Amino acid sequence: MAQERANVATFKGNPITLIGPELKFGDTAPDFRLNKNLLEEATLQDYAGKIKLISVVPSLDTGVCDAQTRRFNQEAAGLGEDVVILTVSADLPFAQARWCGAAGVDRVVTLSDYKDNSFGKAYGVLIKEFALDMRAVFVLDKDNKIQYVEVLKEMTEHPDYEKPVAAVKALLS
Repeated sequence: MAQERANVATFKGNPITLIGPELKFGDTAPDFRLNKNLLEEATLQDYAGKIKLISVVPSLDTGVCDAQTRRFNQEAAGLGEDVVILTVSADLPFAQARWCGAAGVDRVVTLSDYKDNSFGKAYGVLIKEFALDMRAVFVLDKDNKIQYVEVLKEMTEHPDYEKPVAAVKALLS
């Protein structure tokens, strides 16, 4: 049974439970199996040799998640070919594609954790009460070592945008 971490985060001030381990700086990032679309899956190995900024949002159809994804899409323009920005949510893949098209988001890769929440469980961000992933940002180096992690304490707040981008830039230099 997966580890449950109670009272580590809130939704509008109400405690929620996160399922999975608390990942830290220096940990090796767990592999994942996420959907690019209904038939095609992606794993961590698909992004081998790249620096990965993983932006985790509960649902693209909410204001903060929308803003977070748009912001990292803008940041992607200045980070180069050695960096991939992945946005992970539990939205269905076709809903993610529709949102990206409507929002003009074309530099981040959206991946869906809708099937079995395996990403959320592996990265310790699955919200037990909602079966959604908690807002978080991870930066992985080319060897999949975690170089930055922020799991928000309050689901409705924005992450720090500058620190993960600075962590990516530090890995590029």
